[in-house]
Amino acid sequence: MNLKQLVRFAPSWCARGGRAAGLALAGACLSLGVRAAAPDMPLQAVADRVWFVQGESAMGSSANQNFISNAGVVLTDAGVVVIDALGSPALAQRLIDRIREVTPLPIHTVIVTHYHADHIYGLQVFRQAGARLVAHARSRDYIGSDTAERRLAASRDELFPWIDEHTRVESPDLWLGEGGHDEDVTLRIGGTDFVVRHAGPAHTPEDLIVSVPARGVLFSGDLVFRQRVPYVGVADSRAWIAALDRMLAFDPKVVVPGHGPVSSEPRRDLATTRDYLDHLREAMAEAARNMEPFDEAYARVNWARFEKLPLFTAVNRMNAYNTYLLMEQEAR
Repeated sequence: MNLKQLVRFAPSWCARGGRAAGLALAGACLSLGVRAAAPDMPLQAVADRVWFVQGESAMGSSANQNFISNAGVVLTDAGVVVIDALGSPALAQRLIDRIREVTPLPIHTVIVTHYHADHIYGLQVFRQAGARLVAHARSRDYIGSDTAERRLAASRDELFPWIDEHTRVESPDLWLGEGGHDEDVTLRIGGTDFVVRHAGPAHTPEDLIVSVPARGVLFSGDLVFRQRVPYVGVADSRAWIAALDRMLAFDPKVVVPGHGPVSSEPRRDLATTRDYLDHLREAMAEAARNMEPFDEAYARVNWARFEKLPLFTAVNRMNAYNTYLLMEQEAR
């Protein structure tokens, strides 16, 4: 058995620094670029019986186990509600371990804000733990699609051994928004109300935001990125901006974003994501109107306000190109 095969059959040993398998496996993990010590994952207090874990401001990799997004934890009298499932089964299990440090109550429900890989590859672990999975019906377009299968295949290569042949994309047990009914849904769990709103299509068609009014907390999913450049992809940026404005109507005391630190000043902190999207749209709309080639337009734009943010180099050009195509479509 070669080193890669050895690590494939024992990924959890790598997460524990090779202690369960001895020094040979620890060396194998390191030789494959797998961090011997798992990324730090402290539960950070947000409000009364509300916590979150914060992913790294980085691209997903085997070194960080795809820990690049946030997940929320809300304790109710009936059990724990988790918002998003993190980017690998190993991370989901570590989150459950952290939850066990504060309560023995079961994981009752996981609410999925959207079906991007860094938020969903831990779902199978929560299902195995007995949790009910909740997502919007628009996620059906992704689950089981060629896009989902290609993304998972790429992740099995790029994020090995944390994503492997046993990792799968889980469907929810409860679909919200069935039949086009997209009014806010209140899930009452253990005496606590969770007001769930379909905010898409925006970052994704299925975007959900989750308000916990009694605790003054709102979980925004990837409608809000803090202290890093947002990943725009093929988002509907115009609808995304409108969704941000509607989000403020909840008047939350605290917003837990999909990426980055918690915000105790939502109106101010949502502005960074909104301003970035506005800047993309204005710059690329001008280029589309003038039929200016993308490369020339990109070189012309002043990116100074955003270029020092983490992941600018990794994602900004792709964001700009996809927005350029979007603005061409909107102009027709």
